Amino acid sequence: MIVDLRSDTVTRPSHPMLEAMMRAEVGDDVLGDDPSVQQLEAMAAQLSGKDAALFTPSGTMANQIAIRCWTQPGDEVLMDAGAHPFSYEAGAPGAISGVLVRQLPAPGGILDPDTVFSSIRPANDHFAPPTLLCIENTCNHAGGTVYPLETLETLGSGAAELGLRVHLDGARVFNACVAQGVDLRDIACHADSVSFCLSKGLGAPVGSVLCGPKEWIRRARRVRKMLGGGMRQSGYLAAAGIYALSHNIARLVDDHRRARRLYDGLTSMGFTSTEPQTNILYVDVPSARVAAEGLAARGVHTIATGKDVIRLVTHLDVDDAGVEQALSAFGALAERT
Repeated sequence: MIVDLRSDTVTRPSHPMLEAMMRAEVGDDVLGDDPSVQQLEAMAAQLSGKDAALFTPSGTMANQIAIRCWTQPGDEVLMDAGAHPFSYEAGAPGAISGVLVRQLPAPGGILDPDTVFSSIRPANDHFAPPTLLCIENTCNHAGGTVYPLETLETLGSGAAELGLRVHLDGARVFNACVAQGVDLRDIACHADSVSFCLSKGLGAPVGSVLCGPKEWIRRARRVRKMLGGGMRQSGYLAAAGIYALSHNIARLVDDHRRARRLYDGLTSMGFTSTEPQTNILYVDVPSARVAAEGLAARGVHTIATGKDVIRLVTHLDVDDAGVEQALSAFGALAERT
């Protein structure tokens, strides 16, 4: 059996999800008449507590649309130095929006409000004006860490006082919701816009949703078109998203439980790993390449994120037996080293 722990993006639609896709009513979303897309966007807006929503092909596009719509060329955008929009989106903030990214330290993936607000320079023609703060929740590079609600509230209110907008990159925000026992709107209320992925832990094959004010989303729709993100009979994909939001949020607790089982097993073998708050672990190994190859030979796929670090991500296609297989493979790896 293959146990794929590279990412929660590798999930495949379940049979019930595929059946929902086959039953979908579709139109032409670029012409604005796809009923399934409209249903998904209305559902996302309601869940997030925002006025409106926009279905996009990817989380990267959703984030970059948000940056483009909240800023002007020459503006400064503040974010964690390891944040996805800066580190993993191909230089898009500069290329698409012409903005300068100010990278801020974020121990454990969590921006400290004092650090954020003390970094903001006074208005001066020599400086790029700060206009947007981006927050990633959960934080991928730190191991799926979750922002405390009080920290989000302080960041959101402080940004508003300084005239900054806040975009929440919530690619895995439903993992944060489940970990904290709150609804999406309890997190999203501290940001002006929020994006979330349907194609990670929620198990849909494609897509993300961007939520925000109604007029702002109208502008975002034009930017989506500009970037080539307008899709036609995308209701088939939207139907998968509707199914995911209806059935696959509460079950994320199983992914978190399995990540904890991996952590407990790995640390008992002597491996050093980040303690998971959600579904992501980073594991220290002598050689990431050798470890990844050795694990793959035993049917366990991982991804190297550094010369001596590999990442493991639990998801709906990894069951309890898969976790035990992964631990057995790590045990064999430990014996070799």
